[in-house]
Amino acid sequence: MMRQKTFDRVRVAFISKGRAVQQNLRGHGLRARDFHLLVVVFKAEARLELYGKASGAKRYGRIATYDICALSGGLGPKRRQGDRQVPEGFYEIDRFNPQSRYFLSLGLDYPNTADRLKNAADGDPGGDIFIHGDCVSIGCLAMTDDKIQEIYLYALFARESGQERIPVYSFPFRMTKANFAHYAEKYRDQPDLLAFWKTLQTGFSRFETSGFALPVRVDAQGNYRFDPDE
Repeated sequence: MMRQKTFDRVRVAFISKGRAVQQNLRGHGLRARDFHLLVVVFKAEARLELYGKASGAKRYGRIATYDICALSGGLGPKRRQGDRQVPEGFYEIDRFNPQSRYFLSLGLDYPNTADRLKNAADGDPGGDIFIHGDCVSIGCLAMTDDKIQEIYLYALFARESGQERIPVYSFPFRMTKANFAHYAEKYRDQPDLLAFWKTLQTGFSRFETSGFALPVRVDAQGNYRFDPDE
């Protein structure tokens, strides 16, 4: 945290958004010094939701919702360099960039193990996927300079609270039964895509029901699997 504060844009974020972020946390019964974060993305709805909990708690609760200003590509996972797709699956924030071309940015660990296995036949899966400022996207989630300041601070508070792994769940749409039936009909000629989405729906349903971070693993074929809750 202290090193982050040496960067001008992070200092600007603290000045302009620090108080509002901490007030929002307090309004949800949370403290910046004892806070864990989880991010959920819905591509079709262009929504990014933040969930928070105390570090010692299990259940996350929604604390903020943002409109995504720009995201390129269409529904479906990212499979190769240059396809302009926003990834779908279960990721983590793996880096903070306080000097981004797009004001501030949070990097995702794309490609993850599932992506590498699924993309093995397609060559280069690409990389450098971020949640960032501005309103321009080439596979990233552009949130505007104003809103990325808040999101960046939430992530910084979580990291400072000892959360080494900040989950990011990226879904093609809000995967209710009704929505899935709608998109299953629309994409009925793409059985592989629907099978992939079915695994994502399993994760979505478990998180919606429990509020617990998902115990995500990847099988030998690159499919997401979820161990039973302990």
